[in-house]
Amino acid sequence: MKVTIVGAGNVGSTCADVIASQSIASEVVLLDIKEGFAEGKALDMMQTSTTLGFGTKIVGTTGDYTLTANSDVVVITSGIPRKPGMTREELIEINAGIVKNVSENILKHSSEAIIIVVSNPMDTMTYLTLKSTGLPKNRVIGMGGVLDSSRFKTYLSLAIERPANDIHGMVIGGHGDTTMIPLTRLASYNGIPISELISSEKLEKVSQDTMVGGATLTKLLGTSAWYAPGASVGFLVKSILNDEKRIIPCSVFLDGEYNQDDICIGVPCVIGKNGCEKIIDIDLNDQEKVKFSESAEAVRKMNLAL
Repeated sequence: MKVTIVGAGNVGSTCADVIASQSIASEVVLLDIKEGFAEGKALDMMQTSTTLGFGTKIVGTTGDYTLTANSDVVVITSGIPRKPGMTREELIEINAGIVKNVSENILKHSSEAIIIVVSNPMDTMTYLTLKSTGLPKNRVIGMGGVLDSSRFKTYLSLAIERPANDIHGMVIGGHGDTTMIPLTRLASYNGIPISELISSEKLEKVSQDTMVGGATLTKLLGTSAWYAPGASVGFLVKSILNDEKRIIPCSVFLDGEYNQDDICIGVPCVIGKNGCEKIIDIDLNDQEKVKFSESAEAVRKMNLAL
């Protein structure tokens, strides 16, 4: 199985490292526009294969899309971060051009690939990729919900002082500080509702910490996070290539689900070899339905900047 990652920055290279070191794919192609950058990252990672014990081939290239041919999954991380003084509309315009160009070039060589979008603003870039390529909706997936849910479970783990791997929790809605919806009501620890283990005040703090999880790391690091995003992509790629059919929250196109149409936004999905194979309809309560509707409206406003 072959995976191409477009963008060899912190997120893209971490994603490649996770996929290679866990032997998720037999070949990883890392592509970037900066001369020699992807080649250097790929060579550096390949030199860990004997010590880490993996056999994945890692190839780097400066913009040569022919090396990406016959990829099963393509991950798009390319784009620029929002800079001081830059409007959100300006960011969308620049990244939209990058993502559209990348997806068109990828499909020339891998017409059957499943595309995972990481570039921000993620829900809008996922929507753009789907619309500009004309691909079936199951083959274009935005990664955001995987990462947000991982952060949610981490904060829950810290709050109840129990292992994160024993905690179940999910974040739906848009991938943004004000649009994501941590489903605190449904979070559990080995079947025990989290609400029975901590106070409502602490649970609300977990929710708020989750929503600003990305901003918190940006403030601490001076740039966007990369370890958790890269690992989240690897987790999603693994479910596709191994046909695991895990239920994973992802940004996908809705056509009536959750009372929404013509939008890509985070919902729980069955992820397998065909990409998003099914959207799971969670029975939201009235408050959660209102929050989801408000989140969808915010994402739609951002889409208007395309």
